[in-house]
Amino acid sequence: MKTDMIHEKGSGRINEDAVSLNGTLFGVFDGATSLTRAVYEDGKTGGYLASRLARDTFLRNDAPLTGLARMANNAIFEKMMEHGVNVTDKASLWSTSCAVVRIGEDHIEWVQTGDSLLLLIYDDGTYHIPVTDYDHDRETLAMWKNLAESAGEKKIYEILKDKILETRAGMNVNYGVLNGEDEFERFLNTGKTPKKRVKHILLFTDGLFLPSDDPEREPDFDTFVALFLEGGLQFLRDHVRGMEMSDPDCKTFPRFKPHDDIAAVAISF
Repeated sequence: MKTDMIHEKGSGRINEDAVSLNGTLFGVFDGATSLTRAVYEDGKTGGYLASRLARDTFLRNDAPLTGLARMANNAIFEKMMEHGVNVTDKASLWSTSCAVVRIGEDHIEWVQTGDSLLLLIYDDGTYHIPVTDYDHDRETLAMWKNLAESAGEKKIYEILKDKILETRAGMNVNYGVLNGEDEFERFLNTGKTPKKRVKHILLFTDGLFLPSDDPEREPDFDTFVALFLEGGLQFLRDHVRGMEMSDPDCKTFPRFKPHDDIAAVAISF
């Protein structure tokens, strides 16, 4: 078994993504800053703290993955309470998505929530993504695309602020994240698959998604997998960053920032 990893800051001030590599357990975690923009512990955002709390919980324990997700969620809640966060206000909550696998002798266990993804590539080059209902920003980015030509100098993000707040209010109502709410368990995806025929396991946050000029179109994972098989994680990362650099104003490829944080792990057999 061989592993490769990318952990890279985007265009924000700090990297809110986290990576876990611990023997047979691997995971990626994408922290999301609370919309209040509050910071804690020497300037750390709630998203940064949430992703690290989740990562550390998975690293330090050997409980079942669903139990670890529950422990991570509780750790985020307890830390928010310590810092006086208003946990009744979704805009104030710290949150993180996750995709985690544990490699067994003949099987692969996984747990996932939010828009961090798990992708399995088989020995014949075909692939499978166990979770498909993950893109909670699709409607907002479609609106972003429509505004791209007419917004002028006014930042599109400011125009869509209410829509972004509405989406955030849908945490653990329309989509799942670890954010201290008990309701996260309704959206926790888990599974177990045979290891036979699996050639590669990819875990990645949305910073590694291929930019798209049409947010309403299904993501192009055929190209994503082809790029990985051609040159590995770094080749895929370079392709993504190249597309982003060609569109610094985020108008051709609608997205919330020029470069997002990336956390990615490739496990190859």
